Amino acid sequence: MRLGFYMGYAPPGTSPLEPIALAQEAERLGYDSAWAAEAWGTDCVTVLSWLGATTETIKLGSAIMQIPGRTPSNTAMTAATLDLLSGGRFLLGLGTSGPQVVEGWHGEQWGKPLEKTREYVEIVRRALRRELLEHHGAHYDIPVSNGTGLGKPLKLMARPLRADIPIYLAVMGPKAVAQAFEIADGWLPIFWSPEGAREAFGDVIGSAREGFDIAATAPVILIDDVEAGREFLKPYYALYIGGMGARGKNFYNDLACRYGFEDAAREIQDLYLDGHKRDAAAAVPDAFVDEVALVGPKERLAERLEAWRESGATSLLVSTQQPEALRAVAEIAL
Repeated sequence: MRLGFYMGYAPPGTSPLEPIALAQEAERLGYDSAWAAEAWGTDCVTVLSWLGATTETIKLGSAIMQIPGRTPSNTAMTAATLDLLSGGRFLLGLGTSGPQVVEGWHGEQWGKPLEKTREYVEIVRRALRRELLEHHGAHYDIPVSNGTGLGKPLKLMARPLRADIPIYLAVMGPKAVAQAFEIADGWLPIFWSPEGAREAFGDVIGSAREGFDIAATAPVILIDDVEAGREFLKPYYALYIGGMGARGKNFYNDLACRYGFEDAAREIQDLYLDGHKRDAAAAVPDAFVDEVALVGPKERLAERLEAWRESGATSLLVSTQQPEALRAVAEIAL
């Protein structure tokens, strides 16, 4: 199981130089990859460009570049450029984000994300192969067929270092996960439960083709007081399970339910959406945190890592703000 460092995005009021410094430390410790995120704050491309210029070996992953924020052609240009500048270290993680971000920030229709993702990946791959770009689908029309008539199929001018830059998809629904295994090179699952993943996502986990990377993210807190570590993480999980979506349209809540926490997920969402965020955090079960995160002293982390190794995950993306946690996981796993 390879180790990666999940940088996330810089929280409000902080500098993206902070996770970049941790990613540089991860490279020194022998981590295979570092992954930058974006929501509606700092973007991931600029961060990865900076990181690539200040490192030599660590792979540079986007987790994720938002599909509604860029045309597939622009994403292909960006991927080719980052890969060229980094000497072939770029990993292209893509995702649709959720309806609130898609419609409320990017001003795009939520539509049918499963179909849109398939078209998007197809166009990106075609562009990276430097084929004349022509695609007429339900979501993308290139060249525009009802436009001025001046649009002609074009071919990427840059010559990519790799035409087969690995593409990862961040998805959660069973159909979307099955599609990721079909059309992508890797999967970026959030809230990975070693005990519950196979039941939640089905047989696809055990039937992945050779080389397919299941790159699961885990928050890691190195701490002697396990309870204090759990309490630190609970507001984060309450935000996603309770607040990242509406009642009846929250993919993180759905996932918690598939892991067997239906009653808690419902309570967390009701409390959060009613404005009781502290109570929502308190409602996050200890058992849920123990399943999807690595919390405790080094010995407890080592014990839990065994479950992650056996779960089907081929990469573990460590999410932490502690340099000592990065070092502890490296000492255990590398």
